[in-house]
Amino acid sequence: MDIQKVLCDRQITESNPEIMSGTLVFVGTRVPLQTFFDYLEGEAGLTEFLEDFPHLQTQVLQVLEVIAKAMLNKEEINYVSSA
Repeated sequence: MDIQKVLCDRQITESNPEIMSGTLVFVGTRVPLQTFFDYLEGEAGLTEFLEDFPHLQTQVLQVLEVIAKAMLNKEEINYVSSA
C-alpha cells in the first residue's frame, strides 16, 4: 500500500507545484504533512499539533487511520508468509 497515494486519493493531502513548491500538504492548506510528523516525533506531540491547527483535526484522524491500516495490513502479510 502506497500511503501517500491513498492520502491523495482520499483528498486528505495534495501535492501541487504551485503550493509550497509541490511539498505534500493537507488539502486546502499550506501545512505540510511533514510538519505533522515533526510534531509527533518531537515533544509537542499530537495534542499540540491539534491546538496549533484545530481545523485539521478530521484530516489528522484520517492520516492516522490510513497509516494504522497499512501497518496492520503489513503485519498480516508478514504473519501469513511466515506461517
